[in-house]
Amino acid sequence: MSSPETGDDRFDTPHWPAEIRVAKDRRSLSVAFRDGPTVGIPAELLRVESPSAEVQGHSAAGKTLVAGKAGVAIASVEPVGNYAVRIGFDDGHSTGIYTWRYLHKLGTQGEAMLADYAAALAAKGLRREP
Repeated sequence: MSSPETGDDRFDTPHWPAEIRVAKDRRSLSVAFRDGPTVGIPAELLRVESPSAEVQGHSAAGKTLVAGKAGVAIASVEPVGNYAVRIGFDDGHSTGIYTWRYLHKLGTQGEAMLADYAAALAAKGLRREP
């Protein structure tokens, strides 16, 4: 099993969670990191920026713009080793593995990422709402 001591950049992170909680309405994930911030990450952002190949593709050019996920909810959160969680959503998507580093990025850069996402949708005539 990989760990920060392995030197593998995918798992090497100073951002270890102390606590992960799904909101009662299942529309966000709260992550308290040991190194400081507690962040709230909307389920919509988690879904549309899923690290899965289905969303990210196999290259930057292959990324899929996922529309209509404003109302998506978190259905499950399962640990993956000691470096990540797999998040399942009520729309059936559950293939992304969210490393601690990636959750930290989504939590600290999420507003900008959601703004970029909304702009990309608008440019293609798509909407956040289902």
